[in-house]
Amino acid sequence: MGACPQPAARERRPVCKPGSAGGGGAGGGAWRRSPASGQAEPGVSVAAAAGEAAAVAASDGDMAIISEDDFRHTSNSTYRTASSSLRADQEALLEKLLDRPPPSLQRPEDRFNGTYIIFFSLGIGGLLPWNFFVTAQEYWIFKLSNCSSPASGEEPKDSDILNYFESYLAVASTVPSVLCLALNFLLVNRVPIRVRVLASLTVMLAIFIVMTVLVKVDTSSWTRSFFTITIICMAILSGTSTIFNSSVFGMTGSFPMRNSQALISGGAMGGTLSAVASLVDLAVASDVTDSTLAFFLTADIFLALCIGLYLLLPRLDYARYYMKPVWPTVFSGEEQLPQDSPSPTSVAPGSSDPQTPPLGPILKKTTGLGFCIIYLFFITSLIFPAICTNIESLSKGSGSPWSTKFFVPLTTFLLYNFADLCGRQVTAWIQVPGPRSKALPGLALLRTCFVPLFVFCNYQPRGHLHTVLFQSDVYPVLFTSLLGLSNGYLSTLALIYGPKIVPRELAEATGVVMTFYMGLGLVLGSACSALLVHLI
Repeated sequence: MGACPQPAARERRPVCKPGSAGGGGAGGGAWRRSPASGQAEPGVSVAAAAGEAAAVAASDGDMAIISEDDFRHTSNSTYRTASSSLRADQEALLEKLLDRPPPSLQRPEDRFNGTYIIFFSLGIGGLLPWNFFVTAQEYWIFKLSNCSSPASGEEPKDSDILNYFESYLAVASTVPSVLCLALNFLLVNRVPIRVRVLASLTVMLAIFIVMTVLVKVDTSSWTRSFFTITIICMAILSGTSTIFNSSVFGMTGSFPMRNSQALISGGAMGGTLSAVASLVDLAVASDVTDSTLAFFLTADIFLALCIGLYLLLPRLDYARYYMKPVWPTVFSGEEQLPQDSPSPTSVAPGSSDPQTPPLGPILKKTTGLGFCIIYLFFITSLIFPAICTNIESLSKGSGSPWSTKFFVPLTTFLLYNFADLCGRQVTAWIQVPGPRSKALPGLALLRTCFVPLFVFCNYQPRGHLHTVLFQSDVYPVLFTSLLGLSNGYLSTLALIYGPKIVPRELAEATGVVMTFYMGLGLVLGSACSALLVHLI
């Protein structure tokens, strides 16, 4: 097929300089491609889009010049060459085009913040059931103690299950999560996101219905079987929850950043609600099975609500606009496709399998952000909850409810989750530092200071380090607040930046990779926290 005719006069196009583009969309392009055929559709040309970009750049008063020769045309697509000397300028322009499209493609408004609310609710639904499952400690102790108190001085039957239940639960939660993250990455282009999201929500709902039914069932005669069922349910719940969260987060990569922030903040709200529920249970509940039944029924209702909300999402004009592919992948450097490539939409750069997203380019683009995410969650999980939960009130001997019964639930779980939620919510209005700023990894490394701060609070018991420097209950409250705020703010920035610095067609796969970074940080921090506890 012959090459496309070149214009008689080469036009010089003004575009934004790096750093002048605001917000951030996924790396986009100025050529609309038909989803069915991959052919470029007439009416939205490179020249027209570049002209619109010129107006956008002019409004910012910060100009650079780019030649139309920097683009190559094939019968199916438009992409950039590696020889362009203004590649960074082009990337800034293309990022800006997604959030400020030409008038002919102007996005609809998010009426009544409907899409934002739906993503916030999906964030709650993705983590609230799991939080209820792992925080129902009194219920699991009751069930695994044969549903009755053993006689005085008698060792409970199946005490090994009871003593190591949390360890079993941790393994059943972590291993399936890692496996399902890898599986979900492979399924990105093979199974539609609608199928993955609805299937995972349905399985999560079925698991919780089973566990809800078992709450009021006497399992004292088959404790080991109940334990096996619980571990299997936890493994399935953890895996499907991972697929759901990473899929929806990947989908928000095609939306403006505020929607990714809504999803992440919703997850923090789920943790806050579970902490509040635990406090209420601690204060007023008289029967552990009644409170657990209320928790599990709440999770059932919310999961059913999430299914309905997800089905409603494509009916909103604003959401439908971003869920449909508009901008193609723009290739540069070593990711460039040959000029005569027959189908740029079906062959991902760096991948021999057209149905597998290219992992290499994603890792290369997100290395800096990945380090920030891993280290942020490493420090957080190193301290919370292993160190935090063992910090006691200095007035514990007074016997007051604050210093005994409510000190740890309030100053650790509720305060941390609420501070984390506030930090994530702030990113809806402030996004500083940027994705390429050296201040972001610097702030992540600065959080290392939290480790000695918490260690020298009134951590008990102390076997090696006997010095307590912070002789007031105010200090753990202050440190926990700062830990939650910094974790929520910095981790949300790094997570929402990830899908925005890659081409839009790779946004969902990048969301899965960012979720993997987070999981890796949590696993490393949890493993090292055991060592830190022994050192204290």
